[in-house]
Amino acid sequence: MARKSHIDDILEKWPYEPNSVSVRIVPGRDGRDVIQMRIEMGLLQLEIEGRPDGDRPGGFDTYFAYLQNQCSENPAMQMTEEQCSEADREFVQFYHRRICWLAIREFENAMRDADHTLGLMDFCQKHSPDENWTMTHEQYRPFVLFHRTQAATLCALAEDNAEAAIEAVNQGLQQLHTLFRSFESEEFDENELVMRLVELRESVREKFSVGRTLEEQLGDAIASEQYELAAQLRDQLADRRNR
Repeated sequence: MARKSHIDDILEKWPYEPNSVSVRIVPGRDGRDVIQMRIEMGLLQLEIEGRPDGDRPGGFDTYFAYLQNQCSENPAMQMTEEQCSEADREFVQFYHRRICWLAIREFENAMRDADHTLGLMDFCQKHSPDENWTMTHEQYRPFVLFHRTQAATLCALAEDNAEAAIEAVNQGLQQLHTLFRSFESEEFDENELVMRLVELRESVREKFSVGRTLEEQLGDAIASEQYELAAQLRDQLADRRNR
């Protein structure tokens, strides 16, 4: 009797490394590519498209899409306990895949999955039946924004656009600052994620010899009430975006 393939064979050839995120893309049985992440007790396998577990809730690509459809029929809907549980599952799945994308430097895909998570957070915040349940997700919003900003920055660097990378960090920092204000927190400057993004921005600035970007110069001009200079900088920015 022929010996069947066993997960032991995979794990023996792919040892777990505790100090790193081990991820690879391999062909599935039907030829489609799948993501595999090596974890201490085995491995996770995730789909590349749609929902990471390959499920199609209610015939939709994701549970978030299913919830949006439900909301279109009942805009004032309040999520049920079952819907909250299913949303929790999807949060976890997209977290794992986002980590995988970052590990293998697939930054556009990491941004896409971060945007999905942020959108689902927005939906849950609006339609949640319980504030405590809402906060179980909202407490991670800064972390998701950090990953999204990190991915956008590294994506810009991969395209040899250091100035766009700096602007990606600045945009992320602004979003985090707005979020901290909504939490009525005064710990923005001391927050570890904020400090890591500032460090990333300044390392890009130093490595690629980038001075103040046009966006930063515009902000400086407005702050110092140099409105004629600000108008000129706006024109330069508009010209750049129209190219």
